[in-house]
Amino acid sequence: MTKKSEIYKCEICGNIVEVLHVGDGTLVCCGQDMTNMEEKTTDESQEKHTPVIEKTDSKVLVKIGEIPHPMEEAHYIEWIELETKTTTQKIFLNPNDEPKAEFNLKEDIISARTYCNIHGLWKKDMC
Repeated sequence: MTKKSEIYKCEICGNIVEVLHVGDGTLVCCGQDMTNMEEKTTDESQEKHTPVIEKTDSKVLVKIGEIPHPMEEAHYIEWIELETKTTTQKIFLNPNDEPKAEFNLKEDIISARTYCNIHGLWKKDMC
């Protein structure tokens, strides 16, 4: 059974999907079940992946890692997502972009997620 907001990846072709509605079935691509990308919350590697959230009165800046994440053709952050009680916003990045995104929000933040094309899905919850 899938859960809302889960991220799944096809290990053959690289397709990535996000669940918008809960369902009983399994997600299949290229003839096999897709892999549920588990959200990681602590970073033990040299490259930092955990989102760093900085909030002001009118905007939110999400940077990837205390030390900026590489943004090379072979290794980069594909997207950064910010969730509040009423909205989810996602900004897509490209190689050579800075590993950060700015959101114009005044609501309380629930969490930020990011996706590294090599190291997968990362999440930071706001307490």
